Order: sequence, then structure tokens, then C-alpha cells
Amino acid sequence: MNPSHDSTPPASPAAPDPQRSPNPGPGAAHDAVDAIVDQWAAVRPDLDTAPMAVYGRIYRIARAMGDLMEKEYRRFGLTRGEFDVVATLRRSGEPYTLSPRELSATLMLTTGGMTGRLDKLEKAGLLVRSPDPDDRRGLRVTLTGQGLELADQAVAAGLAVQQQVFGSVLDQRQGEQLGDLLRLLMTAHRAKVVSSKSRLPAVPWHARSLRCRQSPMAPCA
Repeated sequence: MNPSHDSTPPASPAAPDPQRSPNPGPGAAHDAVDAIVDQWAAVRPDLDTAPMAVYGRIYRIARAMGDLMEKEYRRFGLTRGEFDVVATLRRSGEPYTLSPRELSATLMLTTGGMTGRLDKLEKAGLLVRSPDPDDRRGLRVTLTGQGLELADQAVAAGLAVQQQVFGSVLDQRQGEQLGDLLRLLMTAHRAKVVSSKSRLPAVPWHARSLRCRQSPMAPCA
């Protein structure tokens, strides 16, 4: 039979497997995390490594971007941790004032770690510490005019670095989708932390009393 006159209809393409991930595009080549996941799949095929693929990339992206931001903030005479302090005061709005305890809670730092940063930033003229008018034992940390100007310059420069990387691979819709998914993960982690804390044994009253005497900044409730 002449193939050119074959009336047999062409075979229909196979239906896509809903359990199979789509092939990565040209910008999503096999990376180091894929290699790790593949190795685990070879030696432990019983494990579901999907979370490993997600968290591995989150960690590597955060580390790489952190290094880029540290380099950028250094141009303004700031470490990344010091930038976090002046940026937190700046985004708090006028009069750009917070207590050391509020700063520590926002940045998840101990009061000792926060004191070191405040000492250096105050010496550089970027902030001042003054007595809290509502608490005789408390202090207020206030951004100076110089600190305000530097914070604005540094945050703009940092965002430009982030946008350079972010905008090169994601459009606005993809960026919003990724932000929504990461928010879901953060919410789940926050709930897990709260649940874990609620299961911790209560601190005996005498231990709380001793802790309060040793450190006036320790929570005593």
C-alpha cells in the first residue's frame, strides 16, 4: 500500500500523567537540589522528598541573597544586622522610635545582641537612646536625621539588587503566586511553633522569681 494514501487516522497523543511534574523550562535546569533529591530517591525510594526540594531551595536562595545584601549594605557602612535595626526604626513611622525590647522582638534577637548593635549605631550618629518618659527604667531608641537618610538610601539599593534577580526570572503574576505559597508555609510554621510552645512544661514560680532577679529584662509573667 502506498503510504501517501494510507487512510488510517494518526494515533492520539497520550494523556498527561497528573502525578508527573511538567518538564522544567529552559530557565529551570537540573540544579544541586535536584541532584540531592535524586540521590535520596536512589537509596531510599520509600521517602517523599518533595519538602526537601522546597526547603533546600529556600535555604540556598536565602543564603545567596543574604550574601548579596551584605555586600550592598557594606557600601553604606552597615552590616546586614545593623541595617535591620535602622530599617525597623524607619518603617515604624514617625517619630521613628521603639524600645530595645520591641526591636529585639521584631528582629528575634536577645537583648545582649541588640545592645551591641545599638552601641555601634549610636556611636556612628545613626540613632540615639533616651529615657522612656512612660517607664523610669526603660529606654527609647530613635533614628536620627542622618540615620533616616541612610536607611532610605540603603533600602532602595537593597531592593534594586533583589529586583535585578527577581525580575530576571519571574513576572508579576508568578511573583505574586510565589509570595502567596510562601505565606502559606510561614503560616504553617508559625502554627507549629505556637503548638510546640503550648506543650512545654510550665516554669515553676520559684524559677521565674530567680530569673527575674538575675535579669530585669527577662519576662516574669
